[in-house]
Amino acid sequence: MPKLSVIVPFHNVRPHAPDTLRSLRLNARPDFEFLLVDDHSQDGTQHILERAAGELSAVAQVRHLRHDGNRGVSAARNTGLDAARGEYLVFLDGGDWLAPGHLSRLVAVAEELGCDFVRTDQIQVTDRARTVRRVPVGLRGEVLNPREAILPADRTTSVDYVSVWAGVYHRRLLERGLLHFDASLRTAEDRPWTWRLHREAESFAVTDLLGVFYRRGVASSLTRIGDARQLDFLRAFDRIVEETSADRDAALLLPKAVRTYCAIIAHHLAEWDKFEPAVARKLRTMSAAALRRMPQDVLDDVLDTMDLNRSARLRRLRRRAGAGRDAA
Repeated sequence: MPKLSVIVPFHNVRPHAPDTLRSLRLNARPDFEFLLVDDHSQDGTQHILERAAGELSAVAQVRHLRHDGNRGVSAARNTGLDAARGEYLVFLDGGDWLAPGHLSRLVAVAEELGCDFVRTDQIQVTDRARTVRRVPVGLRGEVLNPREAILPADRTTSVDYVSVWAGVYHRRLLERGLLHFDASLRTAEDRPWTWRLHREAESFAVTDLLGVFYRRGVASSLTRIGDARQLDFLRAFDRIVEETSADRDAALLLPKAVRTYCAIIAHHLAEWDKFEPAVARKLRTMSAAALRRMPQDVLDDVLDTMDLNRSARLRRLRRRAGAGRDAA
């Protein structure tokens, strides 16, 4: 069994793939396994991966996997998970990279702490700018209860840190069915994944280790595209609310789930101009319906405690949805 499996999905990232692959070489060990998953790239990425797989095989265990059609990042990660043999697992996206030796240090921290998963801070890269983004957890280097890290409802917490590549996960989570992604979600797939991990894993920790570089603004990233795929966040949060409603601590956790859902709806409504016109209209209609689906008593409490601008926008949307339903 390899000590670590690194799952890296690629899709049309030819300008950035060499940096990613170079960083893997600078992290390679004979007991590390690199799973390079090409999600049917059409820009030459496939040929870069074919060459790199041969070169990396001299210093690590490597598998080059290719989809026969574009299936999305969730399916690509799942392909890697299905093939992974490591005791620990790490995700990295095909446009990002790692500092030299980062993976060995990360595995050492995970082995020392012995918990289900460890989250790390990250460095966000926008053109030439570098910004450190930290896990919103104060205690570092201590084993914690992931359920307790979901709250408080009115603050940014660990479930809002949805960078799946900024961490390492023990294989027992994979065996418990907690690491696969919903491949039907084209965006926001990391949201229900992160919530499920915090509800069902038994232990986690945060380390100050800094070595993941996340490249913002990659042209192929769906977060930059204002088409209908962006609306998958609604299905993602519907799932979060549904699963949290069935949780043994639903009364405690639902306010956080509903509050975050509302905040994301308000965020997208504020960025109305980035969407195609038909998608923007659909966003309003579907967001109004989502507000009607939420537990109304919890939603009332959330809207009473949100800032006035977002609360007023969401209340107007809910009233319009109610009026439309009554008229029908």
